[in-house]
Amino acid sequence: MNPEKQAELKQHLDAIAKLLYEEADPAELTTLEGIEKNVRAQAQKHVLPQLGGFFINAATDRHSGKQRTLTSILGPVTLTTAQAQQLQVKSRTRWSPYFSKCCALVSANASYQRAEEDIAMLTGVSISHSTLQRLVQREDWCEVEVSEPIEELSLDGGMIRLRTQKGQPGQWREYKALNVHGHGGVAFFKDNQGLISWVNQRQLAALLTCLGDGHDGVWNIFESIGTPEQRIEVLDWYHLMENAHKVQATAAQLSRIRARLWRGETRQVIRYLRQERCRGATGFINYLKHHSHRLIDYQAWQEAGHSIGSGRVESLVKQIGLRVKLPGAQWLGENVPKVLKHRCAYLNGDFVA
Repeated sequence: MNPEKQAELKQHLDAIAKLLYEEADPAELTTLEGIEKNVRAQAQKHVLPQLGGFFINAATDRHSGKQRTLTSILGPVTLTTAQAQQLQVKSRTRWSPYFSKCCALVSANASYQRAEEDIAMLTGVSISHSTLQRLVQREDWCEVEVSEPIEELSLDGGMIRLRTQKGQPGQWREYKALNVHGHGGVAFFKDNQGLISWVNQRQLAALLTCLGDGHDGVWNIFESIGTPEQRIEVLDWYHLMENAHKVQATAAQLSRIRARLWRGETRQVIRYLRQERCRGATGFINYLKHHSHRLIDYQAWQEAGHSIGSGRVESLVKQIGLRVKLPGAQWLGENVPKVLKHRCAYLNGDFVA
């Protein structure tokens, strides 16, 4: 904007500011917070809708059709059917696309009741928690898109509390979260076969690394992904160390165990544990035998540029938990898949403009 336009704009803004100040409640102007709220409210009521209408009319060349008014962060804006089509606004919606995106972002992180309060605070626009829930439930959230062959996967599980009849204890049911390294994550509720089908329908690399903890449920799912020839199963190094520290051994003994496991020397570790007769060694030996084909030379594997831990999917589960494990929250079973897709869409960055 050149200096002449800036001077003209300032002149008009000074005149607008004077008019708004005359309409302001003096009691709201005693603090900076009060001034901020008052200016935003008056701008959304008197100024921004007119600016939005001018931009809409100037940016579109088709003004015919029935008019409708949308709630937006600018306040109420009016556009015709032809304008809505040209500006890619969905039919039969009362909310602008950008405001809907703001609602989805906040709702992905908090309860709908809390999201209602946060949205009013952040945008100055009111929307009820029940409307927020309807917006989320009717949205068709896109799953993560994978354009390249999948080379690494990590899998973990989380719990969701389902709603029961009044007076009955809550029921906890498991969902599975899958992270496609370098692309994003997805989650499936009581639908392991759906998860397996989702992966197998994508292009898989000639060598596919599958990372997980010691839970058999994780490896049972991995058994149905890809082929045995292409699948490389790797036990998460940090879970391995977590189990190693359950052995009641001295610091020197644990250091020796760690060093040998780091190089994939499982048999030597088992032999050493039997020789030292440490308390708790029997359980760890059985653990090592059970996962022996998943214990690799972690040092060489890491130096080759591969992952040795399933922290990405564990982080995904924790992030989903922030939304689904709100204090006192219970979910209807049919709503859980939508909530999981909504949260994963947020974590995958699908809301970024």
